[in-house]
Amino acid sequence: MPVNSSLVSSNIRKSPQDKVVTVAGGCFWGLEHIYKMHFKDRIVDTQVGFANGNVANPTYTQICLGMTHHAEVLQISYNPDVTSFNELIDFFFLVHDPTQKDRQGNDIGSQYRSAVFYLDEKEKEITEQSLAEAQKKWFPHHKIVTQVEKLTSYLDADDYHQDYLMKNPNGYHCPTHVLRKEPKSMSI
Repeated sequence: MPVNSSLVSSNIRKSPQDKVVTVAGGCFWGLEHIYKMHFKDRIVDTQVGFANGNVANPTYTQICLGMTHHAEVLQISYNPDVTSFNELIDFFFLVHDPTQKDRQGNDIGSQYRSAVFYLDEKEKEITEQSLAEAQKKWFPHHKIVTQVEKLTSYLDADDYHQDYLMKNPNGYHCPTHVLRKEPKSMSI
């Protein structure tokens, strides 16, 4: 199924057989960094931006003030013969706290919500299955609040935000962007 090109970054490297996944899990700097560090050459490229807002050409300030309902997102291009959509989504639930509504750590607002933006029904189905498995295995005492939404709009963030933590290793790291090794405890 062809994908509406306005839903995929025009700056992301990808070949015709490559696919793109769009996820939101707090500040996009940390999400991009952890995917790049973990998957290395098993993903083709990344681009950070904003998705599913209700203002056509918002400023970054408008987004940060919560005036546009955009989510900070990471788009990942990948070759499905090397890495699967399912693997990228399973990883997503392990590298942020999907039980926090409209926030990650100290970053608060709807732009920091946990969401997976699907392009077709197959991606929606895989995401819902991954979410159910993560709920059972990793978050048995806390409800996952990740939104599973059809991707309806996307725009790139400024160049300043692209590969931010690769260029600024001492920059801001959200404390929830770590690879989970055990289930979230009842007390947290």
